[in-house]
Amino acid sequence: VTNAVFDVSNKLYGLEYVKRDDIVGYHPDVNVYEVRKEEKLVAIFLHDNYARPFKSSGAWMSEFRTQNKNMPPGSDPIEAIPIVVNNNNFSKGSEDTLLSFDDGITLFHEMGHGHHGMLSDATYCTLASTNVLKDFVELPSQLMEHWLSEPVVLKKHAKHYQTGEIVPGDLIKRFKAAELFNEGFATCEYNACAMLDIALHSLSEYGDDFDLSKFEENYLKEQGMPQGIIMRHRPAHFLHLFATSSYASGYYVYQWAQVLDNDVFAAFEETGDVFDTETAERCRACIYSTGNTAAPEELFKKFRGRDPDVTYMLKNKGLTSQ
Repeated sequence: VTNAVFDVSNKLYGLEYVKRDDIVGYHPDVNVYEVRKEEKLVAIFLHDNYARPFKSSGAWMSEFRTQNKNMPPGSDPIEAIPIVVNNNNFSKGSEDTLLSFDDGITLFHEMGHGHHGMLSDATYCTLASTNVLKDFVELPSQLMEHWLSEPVVLKKHAKHYQTGEIVPGDLIKRFKAAELFNEGFATCEYNACAMLDIALHSLSEYGDDFDLSKFEENYLKEQGMPQGIIMRHRPAHFLHLFATSSYASGYYVYQWAQVLDNDVFAAFEETGDVFDTETAERCRACIYSTGNTAAPEELFKKFRGRDPDVTYMLKNKGLTSQ
């Protein structure tokens, strides 16, 4: 799967990953790569894929150094190069590590964030990379997810780990046919979390007798939460909201990003080639490289020539009759 994500990255944006075994990472499981484009060094990338004791849970992208052009005279050019790390928590196998499709989506998702850091081309580091509005930050990551399920990618990289046999075409058809399974359920459980998030953060006061569980129960009843569906994250362990202020009142951004990423991916599909060079270059220029140097709505319009259209998300979720 790592080969697949690197291959997609190369085909879309011309990035080549050169493993540097001579550079020691902060843990033996961490792989270090030079990332080059047309032989030019553009980033250092660290892949920290496996779970281990005391490592934070989940998956995330972060940076040890953000891309920057505002360097003092006489600076070593290497100091302007971003150092990006993708963290995952896959269970490490004794020999081969096999990932579920959901794990593969996570790997591609974090590489989308990684692209946001590695392809950044801003003057000031405070405006570079993922330093964008939360409404926009999940577009680069969720957009990258689309390529994993493309037949052209599966036929090249989905192989039996022992025999090397390519995944049969019939299995790909069955897999594609099942993509919409449970989308209604998933949408409801997600929306319940996003709506409760906003409701909680809209409260101006919390009394000493505030009962979070009771607030949740009453709110979901008011909203007509369907019986048989529960929230994806219950408030007591909803880390997105209460671990930091980063996503507080902003959990909805993942769904808003689905509006954007499905619309952007449709631009690739409309060319008849999901690796269309011209569309990929426009995507790099409008989405991945600009950071917060322009308003998100301006960047989207620059790429698509119009405002976002929710139709593509609804269609890909199976929530429209068309």
